Amino acid sequence: MSRDLVTVDLPASVTAADGAGGLPVLRVSTPVATGEVYLHGAHVTAYTPAGQGPVIWMSRASEFAPERPIRGGVPICFPWFGPGREPGMSPAHGFARLADWTLVGAEDADGVVTLTFRLTEADVAGLPGSGVWRFPFELTYAVTFGPELTLSLTARNTGTEDCSFEEALHSYLHVRDVTAVSIEGLDGAAYLDKAAGGEHAVQSGPVTFTGETDRVYRSTGPATAVDPGSGRAVVVAKEASANTVVWNPWSAKAAAMPDYDDAEWPTMVCVETANALEDAVALPAGQSHTMTARISVTAG
Repeated sequence: MSRDLVTVDLPASVTAADGAGGLPVLRVSTPVATGEVYLHGAHVTAYTPAGQGPVIWMSRASEFAPERPIRGGVPICFPWFGPGREPGMSPAHGFARLADWTLVGAEDADGVVTLTFRLTEADVAGLPGSGVWRFPFELTYAVTFGPELTLSLTARNTGTEDCSFEEALHSYLHVRDVTAVSIEGLDGAAYLDKAAGGEHAVQSGPVTFTGETDRVYRSTGPATAVDPGSGRAVVVAKEASANTVVWNPWSAKAAAMPDYDDAEWPTMVCVETANALEDAVALPAGQSHTMTARISVTAG
């Protein structure tokens, strides 16, 4: 692993290695939890609390290569979500998940490990999409592996102009069978149905899955993925987030994605923490904004 990307000493519970595709990875192992983060995208690719099965889902077909996104885990979407709010905002979900982040903090407090990563405009120079974004910035991302997985993304506007951005912590959750899964906590929330061509609707009861699902909800509260097949529920609670995104590609879209195994779609669901579309963050010069997701497991 390049020492240029790791600026601090690691506790004994954290190991640095060359991971898939030769990309640098940090692996966490304590009696409380195990986990994994690639410095490419500061991308969480595994989290398993003690006594549970894997919580975070990864595609078997994921590409691990420079300037390519990792499929699964928890991609960071910044400074736009999906295709963005204006023409020409490419690649999808912005450049943060394509960049190499620097590890600037690592600590183990009685088996609860926090890794802190940093990214600035200098780190993304030359990457696809970097020329679209003209604002200086600093991102700080704190990932805590403990009884729950805590993800805190702080964006600071280091320039002299106000800016506006979208963001998401695009968490893929591992489930036994998505056709039996329900998402609770979104009843009554308005949403944009992207799979239905951009229709607006209001959720009635829990979210269930009978086909491709791609919805951006206006909801600030927690959402719970109830998975009867595994006998558990995964709660995604959040702070400073106006939107919850729920996504499953279903069979046809999964087959069309080269980094997604055709048969994998029943084993995952995305419940994402976001500020997107009309809920983009307006950030004055010199100010910062922190969005947090907390992912935990309870009995189903």
